[in-house]
Amino acid sequence: MSDDLERYVLNRPPSPDRPLQGMTVLVVEDSRFASEAIRLLCLRSGARIRRADTLASAHRHLAVYRPSIMIVDMGLPDGSGAELIHELATANPRVCVLLGISGDEGGRDLALEAGADGFIAKPIESLAQFQQSVLAHLPVGEGPTKPRALPTETVAPDILAFQDDLSHIAEVMQDTPDGQTLDYIAQFLSGVAQCAHDYPLEAAAVSLANSRAHGRGTGSDVARVAGIVQERLEKRVSI
Repeated sequence: MSDDLERYVLNRPPSPDRPLQGMTVLVVEDSRFASEAIRLLCLRSGARIRRADTLASAHRHLAVYRPSIMIVDMGLPDGSGAELIHELATANPRVCVLLGISGDEGGRDLALEAGADGFIAKPIESLAQFQQSVLAHLPVGEGPTKPRALPTETVAPDILAFQDDLSHIAEVMQDTPDGQTLDYIAQFLSGVAQCAHDYPLEAAAVSLANSRAHGRGTGSDVARVAGIVQERLEKRVSI
């Protein structure tokens, strides 16, 4: 896109069918599959999107520009999304809309207590839900000024992004993971599986998380998770 065309697109006001026109979204999410869903939702809403996959990467983005909207996953490789949400909620100037996301319902309280304006549970597929979650927290005067019908569209990310997430976890599991790494594996795969509607993988990830939480041995859980991940990668199963 040429500079002139990009400026033209970004300067256009929000409209009923593109209610986030002219806004920039920074999504902080380590899952490529979940990020792709949000990218599609932003595209259909008129917003530009940039992605950070860690807290460190998010801080690098924020050192350069200030987005209109921040969407922060609660579980990241280098820390909790609550840390970033608290930092952004108390910053001056503050981003217009600050949302937490997670596949774990417990993430809702964590995000809101840290200062988030709202929370979206994974999977994030509904265009109407996504737009309403953002528009409900925009300052007065922002967003579309005319009545709008709620869209009925949903998005389906490319399955290759799901495969990329599985490849990432397969690499993490190559070495014997310690307790903290097992917690990350369980959290990451649970969210990814929810987004992909892969119920056997989700059940295996939840079982691993429960074993960790209750101090039980995790050998069988780890083997089960590793086996499902490897099966998905070998067969390239379309969920």
